[in-house]
Amino acid sequence: MSTSTYKRFEDPESGVLPDKMTVYQESQRAFGASPIKAKKCRRLLSQLVHLLYHGETFNKTEATNLFFSVSKLFHNNDPSLRQMAYLAIKELCSMSEDTLMITASIMKDIQGREAVFKPDAVRTLSRVLDGSTIHAAERAMRNCIVDSNQAVCCAALVSTYHLFPVAKEVVRRWANEAQDTIGAAKSIVRSPYTAQGGVSGSSRLPQSTYFHQYHALGLMYQLRKDDKMGMQKLIQQLTGSRRLQNSFATVQLVRYVGVQLANEVQVGASIDASATRSWPLFASWLSDKSEMVELEAAKVVLSAQLARVFTSEQQMQAISTVSKLLSVPRTVTRFAAIRLLSRLAVSSPEKVRPCNGEIEELVNDPCRSISTYAITTLLKTGSAESVDRLVKIIGGFMDDITDEFKVVVVRAVGTLALKFPDKHRVLLGFLGDALRDEGGFTFKNSVVESVFDIVKFVPEAREDALKLLCEFIEDCEYTELAVRVLHMLGQYGPKASKPSTYVRYIYNRVVLENSIVRSSAVVALSKFALVGDQKLTLSIEVLLQRCLRDVDDEVRDRAAFALHLLKEADGSPEASARTRALLDPQTRFSLASLEQQLCQYVRSDDKASFAQPFDTSAVPMCTVEDKLAEQLRQKMQGEGEIKEGVKAEMKDEIKGEIKAEISEAGGKTGAAFGEKLTTQAQQEAEKSQMLVYARELATLPQFESYGDLLHSSQAVELTETDTEFVVRAVKHVFKHHLVVQYDVCNTLKTLQLENVTVIGQLDSDAYQEELSIPIQLLRPDSKASVYISYKRPDSGYDRKFVKYSLDLDEASGEPAEDDEGYPDEYQVEDLQITPADFVIPAFTGSFTAVFDSLPNEEVAVYNLGSAESINMQDVVAKVTRTLGMLPLEGSARVHSESTHTLKLFGTSVDGAKVGALVKLILSSKGAMMKVQVRSSDADLSLLLANVWGEN
Repeated sequence: MSTSTYKRFEDPESGVLPDKMTVYQESQRAFGASPIKAKKCRRLLSQLVHLLYHGETFNKTEATNLFFSVSKLFHNNDPSLRQMAYLAIKELCSMSEDTLMITASIMKDIQGREAVFKPDAVRTLSRVLDGSTIHAAERAMRNCIVDSNQAVCCAALVSTYHLFPVAKEVVRRWANEAQDTIGAAKSIVRSPYTAQGGVSGSSRLPQSTYFHQYHALGLMYQLRKDDKMGMQKLIQQLTGSRRLQNSFATVQLVRYVGVQLANEVQVGASIDASATRSWPLFASWLSDKSEMVELEAAKVVLSAQLARVFTSEQQMQAISTVSKLLSVPRTVTRFAAIRLLSRLAVSSPEKVRPCNGEIEELVNDPCRSISTYAITTLLKTGSAESVDRLVKIIGGFMDDITDEFKVVVVRAVGTLALKFPDKHRVLLGFLGDALRDEGGFTFKNSVVESVFDIVKFVPEAREDALKLLCEFIEDCEYTELAVRVLHMLGQYGPKASKPSTYVRYIYNRVVLENSIVRSSAVVALSKFALVGDQKLTLSIEVLLQRCLRDVDDEVRDRAAFALHLLKEADGSPEASARTRALLDPQTRFSLASLEQQLCQYVRSDDKASFAQPFDTSAVPMCTVEDKLAEQLRQKMQGEGEIKEGVKAEMKDEIKGEIKAEISEAGGKTGAAFGEKLTTQAQQEAEKSQMLVYARELATLPQFESYGDLLHSSQAVELTETDTEFVVRAVKHVFKHHLVVQYDVCNTLKTLQLENVTVIGQLDSDAYQEELSIPIQLLRPDSKASVYISYKRPDSGYDRKFVKYSLDLDEASGEPAEDDEGYPDEYQVEDLQITPADFVIPAFTGSFTAVFDSLPNEEVAVYNLGSAESINMQDVVAKVTRTLGMLPLEGSARVHSESTHTLKLFGTSVDGAKVGALVKLILSSKGAMMKVQVRSSDADLSLLLANVWGEN
């Protein structure tokens, strides 16, 4: 029947759900009739399945009656009717009772000669059986897995997935059949449907698609994912002489190899050995005939988790493969390739830059999704000279893309403004046009966020950005955005050259907007009274007096409170300082720490603890500069996009398997003690880690007199993660003391340690050891900490190395009373005190002005050797890490292969400001580096300027 004829006789109400009881009653009559009318029964089964697929349910009695009525249809051998019957049975199994009665009919089809019945019968059998009845069908399932018919084999393998959760031990016995299936040749058996078009039509079908390899490989992974050696052996077999023929199976294998490599990296295995073993495989996959295999291989090679496994040359080979896929005719391939490069450009723009020529050709791609990714990638990798041209191109197609992609473009433009502050006029013009265009809340919010970033981090563009925000709130339909803009105007407007310019825009909101916006406008107005201009202060007081007559009590209360504070400020200097602290605070609570301590307070089991009010003095405070430094670091690292890219690289189930394997391996070898957290978890941990350390140290009476904890370093591994004793060190800096915390993990199952101490040999007399707190008892498979306190020098800083050994007494298991154990000594790596231990990254709006104002300057010049062996981006990262400061003005990214200037800023634990200007030059004569450090502390300048030569 032709399509037009079929459509002509189609029921116009076919899209409407049929009445459930009508279908139930007609099915009862039709399925039990004799003879069975196949066409009518097919129609009723279609309606029944349609109801079930749309969420309709039957009670247990009705479902059981329907189930047995459908089972009567097995007396008719019509293939189409049998297939519909199997579909209905699979849906009714979960609702019905005594479903095992149908097993005999299903087994008859499985063991019969009719090939078209077998796949559906196997799929249905997996829904009928459970853990107690699967043994009766075990032989049949094994035979189906090794069946020469590809459809039967695939159906059996997929059914095994469903049976695995309920009968794991039984399914594990089928591993040999599944492994044999991977390399076996299966054929597509001709059926009445494939032969309908005649012999010639049937002969055009492939003999086999090898899709059974995909299902068999997935099953083998489920069976062997907990067996690391077994998984490695399987990978070796499938990458040797027994090559996979199916592209989907090969993609799956590439992912599994990536999982194995990530696992090895996490547990601290040899990276060189992993790279040597795996790179030949990825090199062959990168030149595979299938585009999806090439993309998946490139995705693994370029993943952030495996950045240390593959060399730069190997990564560039993967990038070259992806760049070739940018010009293929298939749209989905071009989209996947440009999306991969766009995500890579967030963390490594210098690697993607050679592909800019191919990427520019995609700017006018008919698929707007591809052109959007192309533009954003060029924005991340381009130079300052290309900004004007790219922004002009973007403006040409912004109206043709959805809000989702507009957000991607706007975020890229905002990041570009931080990288190239000199181009702020062009970029602000683009953002202003975006604010005036139509769009939803998400799009407008992303534009406002980008303008906020310019206000915070690009001082020379601040007033232009504030004017843009003033224009936006004149016609803003979103209350939340209007409130945020008013807060930003109140925070930075008083610091502008003409603060009175913004008062009119803010007061207009008091007159024209709703109560929520009006109350925010009152707070913003009150901050302008603190600029020191008496005339402006009087004007603000007049405006606040008018707000006292507002109809909303929140607006009146805020206006009255502001007037009261301003009146007090005219008195003593102390009152003025208190008013400024309330209206424009320069320090704020650390929100992560505040939340943690509040949760501990309200969840305390000791009722006596509630007799005392919550102590806010114990919550750490952070300055505005600290908060801006953290925000800038996240913006420049592209935190959100990196996380999105990592999620895309590894599917959720595979990531869960990686974590499970790492956790299990860590329990066996102690690797979990030093495992690396994911990007998101690590950032959350860093916010509260210092608070955790401070609370732990406060519980030790030896450190009560040390005062507040100023800074805690990152943990330094002093042993390999797979040794019997895993040791790491954390350095805690106090005002007059340095406390080193040694976390010791005993991974042995049968040995406990007593009197564990750390013996150190200092190569400097500047630090004097004051006390040591040993571990009295370290039981098997547990961890504890040793603390050693040093007296810091009264002035200056001292760079030192400490050679350590672990002194301990060993005793096996639970020792007897007369078992005294035996003393032993365990060598660990040397510990280095670096400048980063005393420097905290900090943000400043104008680096050049602050740097020039610092009095003490030290300059050092270093010869880095041959330019051919130097990667400028790696040098920048190492300098930043060694000095422990925050890179500013986009200098963390290298945009030239010959010269670069790195601008770093921070504060010492003693409050001294410090800035570093590092200039790098690469030429045919070699690589040179000039380090210019300025600080308010002369000793700190000297130490930081000369530290590079000692690394």
